[in-house]
Amino acid sequence: MKTDGIDQPKGFVDGNWSAAASAGRGRTSPWVAIVGILVLAGLGWFVWKTWFTPKPAPKAATAVTVSTAVVAQGDVPVEVTANGTVTAMQTVEVRPQVSSTVRTVHIKEGQSVKPGDLLFSLDTRMDEANLARARAQLLRDQADLSDARRTLTRSQELLQRNFISRSAVDTAQAKVDGFEATIRADQAAIEASQVAISYGSIRATIGGRTGIINVFPGSLVTPTTVTSMVTVAQIAPITVMFTLPERQLAALRGALQQGPVTVTAQPNDGNTAPVTGKITFVDNTVDPQYGSIRVKATFDNQEHRLWPGTYANVNATVQVLKNALSVPPQAVVTGPEGRFVYTVQPDSKVARVPVNVLVTTAAAAVVDGVQPGARVVTEGAQNLRPGVVVREAAARAAAASAAPAAPAAGSAADKH
Repeated sequence: MKTDGIDQPKGFVDGNWSAAASAGRGRTSPWVAIVGILVLAGLGWFVWKTWFTPKPAPKAATAVTVSTAVVAQGDVPVEVTANGTVTAMQTVEVRPQVSSTVRTVHIKEGQSVKPGDLLFSLDTRMDEANLARARAQLLRDQADLSDARRTLTRSQELLQRNFISRSAVDTAQAKVDGFEATIRADQAAIEASQVAISYGSIRATIGGRTGIINVFPGSLVTPTTVTSMVTVAQIAPITVMFTLPERQLAALRGALQQGPVTVTAQPNDGNTAPVTGKITFVDNTVDPQYGSIRVKATFDNQEHRLWPGTYANVNATVQVLKNALSVPPQAVVTGPEGRFVYTVQPDSKVARVPVNVLVTTAAAAVVDGVQPGARVVTEGAQNLRPGVVVREAAARAAAASAAPAAPAAGSAADKH
């Protein structure tokens, strides 16, 4: 009875379930309908969001802070800058002309000397003895000449009386001529001895400053000695040798034809004031290996600021461009399409303007393609594109300085 009671409900459920399953086989599953409703709702929300939702207002473009300069028009001096080497106007290595021993040194190292100043005295006793012997020989030959002349006179008188032959008179005349030639040789020997003695007094041939003295009293010196006795260098005036590119040769020659070309040099002496000189020499050949030409400038150098062997920065004005348009060099930008500048329009937007750079100096770049008076960007061009809004860096600084003043004015108004 109990088992039958349990089995009866089970059979009842199975029967009902089979009937329901057989009855629902012809209808759509409710999960499919739910998924379709969700897809339609998402599509409607997307369409409403895209087409009917009000769009936010676009943000205003942020102005890029830049620095600008005005395109100037006027005469632009074309200056060239080069590193020059200071060289003495003249340098003399003092050497003896005869082999001898140094007797006296009359100068000190680093002393300023003038032309004709005595530098060294050599031992000339041998030359003085030779001079004395030459003078004695001259006296003896002069006595022989006097005797020969007297003999000639007597022979001529005897010839007139026909006491001697003509050949005897000719012989006497030949002796006179021979002694006259001997006297001239003696006089030449005396002059040679005097010249040899003069070699014992070594004097300065130029004015300048002495260097290191390499000999002392008692030193043996010869003309073939490798080391000079002393070196004398002329440092006032002095020259500076530098090189310029060959493309600037034509402008330099044109400037020299119009008059002296002024040059300034900055010595390495700690003084910021430059010294002024003039170009005095342009080499006759351009170095084909480096494409440069050597130029020499002369400076008075009375203060001895330029020193031989040192370096100096040289600036020379080789040309003046009349009514040229110039901008700061940093305003010119080089891009794939060439060189250009950014000009600031009245609406504070920038425009790219191609330019042709004629000459570039340390202070300005002479260009062609922009209008005089236009404002060009000098700093901040790396962040720009055509149409970008810009503002002056000075305006930002002024606004920053004015900002602290506004609260102060407000607090003053509160007190009143």
